[in-house]
Amino acid sequence: MKRVLDLTHTLSNDTPVYPGTEPLSITVHNTIPKDGYQETMLHMNSHTGTHMDAPGHILENAVTLDKMDIGRFFGKALVIDCTGLKADEQITMKYIGPLREAADEAEFLLFYTGWSRLWMQESYYASFPYCGEDVIRYCAETGKKGIGIDTPSIDPMGSTDFPMHCIVFGAGLLVIENLANLGQLIGKDFTFGSLPLKYENADGSPVRAVALLD
Repeated sequence: MKRVLDLTHTLSNDTPVYPGTEPLSITVHNTIPKDGYQETMLHMNSHTGTHMDAPGHILENAVTLDKMDIGRFFGKALVIDCTGLKADEQITMKYIGPLREAADEAEFLLFYTGWSRLWMQESYYASFPYCGEDVIRYCAETGKKGIGIDTPSIDPMGSTDFPMHCIVFGAGLLVIENLANLGQLIGKDFTFGSLPLKYENADGSPVRAVALLD
């Protein structure tokens, strides 16, 4: 029987959002004492919390999540330990090098910077480590299904043309951002799963991301 590890931040009215994004609102509209059932209104951007980006997020007329086969959201994964990086520093191939054989075989590469420790703090979105172009091109050229990271973005804070997103989306990869608990997966073999909501023209979606371990 497989053990399941949750890699998802909990959503609440206090959930931080990328600067310029409308805040999340969670409102209880119906209650059991009053109505006999509870129902909650969720009002949020499609890239809120732990979420997945589709190529259609950045590239015009590119594929969206609802058009993808569900098998795209699961695969063999490897966590790359990038702890020690500071804000605005790049993840480079030197972090992948020692694990190159396993990285080549992985369908998802997940980058652990430790930045998730700042979740719910203002400093989380101030600036953060991000992926260097050599890493992004490696992921695009080795046929990965996607990449994940425990920071707000694979591009640096303040980017307006999102070059790292453009490279991976041009290759059809998925991007999962704001992951949690990646540190518990260093050195482990596991299957990564991240299921988005299926709505029309889904440029992105909050996800429930998990690791399945033997």
